[in-house]
Amino acid sequence: MKCIKPLFAIGLFGLAAGLGLTSAKAQESRSSHAAIGVSSPSQQVIRGLYLVKISGCNDCHTPGHAQSGGNIPREAWLTGDTVGFRGPWGTTYPANLRLSMMRLTESQWLQSARQPMRPPMPWFALRDMSNDDLRAVYAVVRYLGPVGESRPATLSSAIGGCNMATIPLSVLSLYRLE
Repeated sequence: MKCIKPLFAIGLFGLAAGLGLTSAKAQESRSSHAAIGVSSPSQQVIRGLYLVKISGCNDCHTPGHAQSGGNIPREAWLTGDTVGFRGPWGTTYPANLRLSMMRLTESQWLQSARQPMRPPMPWFALRDMSNDDLRAVYAVVRYLGPVGESRPATLSSAIGGCNMATIPLSVLSLYRLE
């Protein structure tokens, strides 16, 4: 019985510390969300913000994100970029997800997210996400709202200087070539 009391006290201390950290994290979350004019995002949006941040979505879809070491305000997140990626598929530009995803219902997003896309988009990462994670990403884009300009359309390989005829069909079938 004497061992239980110290363990119980340690457990209570741990619980109190954990609640303190949770409270501090919640306060940090509230203050950062207030900066973009929203006082209390849903748990789904908070989860989505986390997923967008750790999944590397901003690396390509947010101008200057990589160059700034990730120090870009959320207002600029997912607005696309004019830096193109050139390869045998042509030249692709990171889409302004805050505009393009506004045209999709959640159901359409779930279906679209699992389809192969042009490089360098790591579409397989989206394919492997759970429906709940994809819904959270969708919720974030809706939460952030439409802003910015559409990015340049994909340039075909003929314009990009590559001949698609030299690429095996098995490789081309990996990409959604629209």
